Amino acid sequence: TLSLSSFCSASPITLPPSARPQHCAIMLRILRLVSLLALCVDLSTSIELPGFKTTYDVIAEGEGTLLVQPKASVTVHATGIVAETGKKFWSTKDPGQKPFSYTAGVKAVIVGWDQGVLGMKKGEKRELTIPADEGYGKRGFPAWGIPPDGTLNFEIEVLSITPNKSEL
Repeated sequence: TLSLSSFCSASPITLPPSARPQHCAIMLRILRLVSLLALCVDLSTSIELPGFKTTYDVIAEGEGTLLVQPKASVTVHATGIVAETGKKFWSTKDPGQKPFSYTAGVKAVIVGWDQGVLGMKKGEKRELTIPADEGYGKRGFPAWGIPPDGTLNFEIEVLSITPNKSEL
């Protein structure tokens, strides 16, 4: 909470006593305005993928220098949630499930996932936000509870990366 007395006592500016109340009141108004503006600005750290609408946030940094590149074999833990309903539709961490393996960058999975995992390191976790046109589109995936035009949130954790042998 901002108060005039706490703000004025912390002011580094030396003013004659008669000018202090006016100076402090103006500075307090400016500070409140800046605080209000900060609330209006999107301060999210989401990273946009160039040429795509999918975004991601890094939840945990990975280790090493090996990155997921096209044609690499990748094994991940993944949990998918429909953004509009908040319902989980799939998780490799659920009982009876196991980590998911696929070939990166060759359209073996939905576009948003495929692009959102490229560049990840082993141990890295990302939260992907995948719009419908880079997910399951206008049809959705009714069997999994994904509605038409559904936005998907995936938490992906890279467990292993095996580079394409031809690129070694």
